Amino acid sequence: MVNKLRVLHLIKSLGRGGAEMLLPETLKVHDREHFDFHFAYFLPWKDQMVPAIEALGATAICFKAKNNLQMFQRVREISRYVRENQIDVIHSHLPWAGLIARLVGKKTGVPVVYTEHNKWERYNKITYWLNKLSFGWQQAAVAVSDDVQQSIRKNAGIDFSQLDVAALARPTMPQTKTQLPYLLNILNGVNTVHFVRDEQAGLQIRQELGIPANAPVIGTVSVFRFQKRLDLWMEIAAAILQKMPEAHFILVGDGPLKEELLAKRKALGIEEHLHMPGLKTDVNPYFSAMDIYMMSSIFEGLPIALLEAMSCGCAIISTTAGGVAEVVEQDKSGLLCDVDDYTKLVDHGIQLFQNPDQRQALATGARSRVEADFSINKMAKQLEALYLYLKEERG
Repeated sequence: MVNKLRVLHLIKSLGRGGAEMLLPETLKVHDREHFDFHFAYFLPWKDQMVPAIEALGATAICFKAKNNLQMFQRVREISRYVRENQIDVIHSHLPWAGLIARLVGKKTGVPVVYTEHNKWERYNKITYWLNKLSFGWQQAAVAVSDDVQQSIRKNAGIDFSQLDVAALARPTMPQTKTQLPYLLNILNGVNTVHFVRDEQAGLQIRQELGIPANAPVIGTVSVFRFQKRLDLWMEIAAAILQKMPEAHFILVGDGPLKEELLAKRKALGIEEHLHMPGLKTDVNPYFSAMDIYMMSSIFEGLPIALLEAMSCGCAIISTTAGGVAEVVEQDKSGLLCDVDDYTKLVDHGIQLFQNPDQRQALATGARSRVEADFSINKMAKQLEALYLYLKEERG
C-alpha cells in the first residue's frame, strides 16, 4: 500500500474566486496515487467549490467563522485536525488563511506553503501588516507571477532562500537545509483539456440570453470587486455600442458591488445589450459565447479566468494589470493598454470586431500560449515536488 503524502489546503472561502476555482481544477490532475488532499475553509456561505471537490473524492471541511477574528479562534481546532489526519504539509492561500496556517504550523511543526495571489501594495493596512509580521514563519512562499514575487521582495522585509523549481522535479533533489523561507514562482495554470471552445454550447448561451448568433460579443468572468473596475468596464461597453450598436456584452459573476453595477447598467441605458447571468460554476459555455474577453482591472495577480478564456479561444483585450502582461503577448494573443489608459479598450474592441481575421489570429494565439506555458499539469507537478521536498527536509 502506497504511503500517501497528505496536504491540507487552507483558504478563507471556497466560493467562486480565482484562487478558489483553481483548487478543484488542480485536484483533477494531481497524482492521487501518491498524494491525499484535504480542503479547509471558514465562510460557510461561500461553498460553491465544495461539490466539485467532493465529487473528485477529496475531503472538504468548514471551520465555521463569520469574520477574520473568529478565524483566529479556530487555530486549536485546525491544529487538532492536522494531527488527527497526519497532515504532512499545509498549503494556504490569501493573507488571512496564510496567517492562520502559520499559527497552526507553529503549534504542530507541520511545514507551511503559502501562495500569494496578489500584490501587497493593494492590501489594506491591517492585512498588510499581519501578513508582513508573520511571513517569515512559513517554510515556502509561492508567487503566481513575477510581478507578485517582486511585490513580496519589496514589502516582506525578510531574506529568502532560493529554490529552483526545475531542480525540484529531478529524481535527486537538493537537500540543503535553511532557516530562511523559500520564495519561488509557480505560475497559475489551466486545464486545457477541460477548457476548450464548444461552439454549440456557446450558441445555446446566446439563445438563452437573447443574443443573435452572429452578433459580436465581448465578455468577462469576474468577482464584483473594486479592483476589477467593472463600472469602467460598463462605460467601455457603452462607448463601443455607440459605434457598434449590434454588439452584445456578457458579465458573468457576483459579488459585493452587484447592486451598484446593476444601477450603473441602467444609468448607461445598456440593459438590453449587457447581460448579467449571475454566478456560474460551469463557465465554459459562456467563454464559448464570447468572441473577445475584456479586462479593465487596476491590479491583478495572475487571473485564472483569463487563462480559462484564452484556453477557450477568446481574443483578449485588457489592461496590463499585474500578471496579465506576463501572459498575454501583445499582437500575438491580445491587445493591451496601460492601467491608466483603459479607454484604449474601446478602440481595441472596435478594431477586432472590424477585423475578424486579426481577431481569429489572436484567439488562436491565446490558446497556443496557454498550451505552451500555462499548463495546469506543469503547475501540479511543481507543487507536488515542493511538497515532497518540504516533507523530506523536515524529516
